[in-house]
Amino acid sequence: MSASSAARQPGGWTDTGSRATSWAEVVRLRTLPAAVAPVILGGGAAAALGTFSAPRTLLAAGVALALQVGCNLANDYSDGVRGTDDARTGPPRLTASGAVSPRAVKLAAFGCFGAGGLLGAALLALSGQWWMLLLGAAAIAAAWFYTGGPRPYGYAGLGEVFVFAFFGLMATAGTLYVQGGSVPGWAWLAACGIGLIACSLLMVNNLRDIGTDPLHGKRTLAVRLGERGARAAFCAMVAVPVPLGVIALWWARSARTASGAPGAVTLGDAAAVVYAVYLLVLGLLAGRAARPVLRGATGRDLIPSLRDAGVYELVYGVVVAAALVLVVRQR
Repeated sequence: MSASSAARQPGGWTDTGSRATSWAEVVRLRTLPAAVAPVILGGGAAAALGTFSAPRTLLAAGVALALQVGCNLANDYSDGVRGTDDARTGPPRLTASGAVSPRAVKLAAFGCFGAGGLLGAALLALSGQWWMLLLGAAAIAAAWFYTGGPRPYGYAGLGEVFVFAFFGLMATAGTLYVQGGSVPGWAWLAACGIGLIACSLLMVNNLRDIGTDPLHGKRTLAVRLGERGARAAFCAMVAVPVPLGVIALWWARSARTASGAPGAVTLGDAAAVVYAVYLLVLGLLAGRAARPVLRGATGRDLIPSLRDAGVYELVYGVVVAAALVLVVRQR
């Protein structure tokens, strides 16, 4: 498709050849706050347990941001060279536009992976948990092979599985582990909640491209589930984290009380207020993200759901982190 030819896409968006105008569009700045949300949650869990370390949390956030940007660039490169982005309904991509050479985008992706590796090494040097280098290497490999390599797992409908594992469980639990050396059960539950929201971002993104992805052999989970199933899956991914967070908060507080740790008291009015605010804020955000999907929006009209799901993930990380500190360490 040439730069001068314009085609009307689903949702009323006019495609001008997927022309990205800047690196900022390829980096997808809107995804970055959501990338640090699991780190915020892990840091909050560490604070609730009394093991918080600001330097280690900041390094973990740097790793998360570097891997997110690297993954975005790798996705731009791989889909661009395969031709998957030639007829897409989402925002423009740099490789497909031809404005920058594929090699430059690829090198930028690996540069981000390298930066993430260096920050991760610094984090492990502080914590002494060198065995986690294996997890870091796996995370970088997952970021590349999502759409890269001869058999990308993102084209086989496995993207959500890896997003849940690395941008949910590993990012949250890893941040907590390098600070306290352990991850209690309630922290894993909270990590599952934020992992599901991370999956919802991928699900709605692929729902937007559900009509064009199969043409390029990209059978995402949204494609495999079908439009109706993908919409139901997205709504579940944004709804289930709310009760998961409540259970995690109750579990964390109960464990703290049972242990007789300093600062642990019985559930009182203040804690009840925390739960009420939690339910109100996250319930409203989950509903807002789901609204366009429930109304049958397609193409570019799904971008508000993508945006709101990203905001929801960030707020979820902040709210659950704060609630853990307030409820678990309340005096």
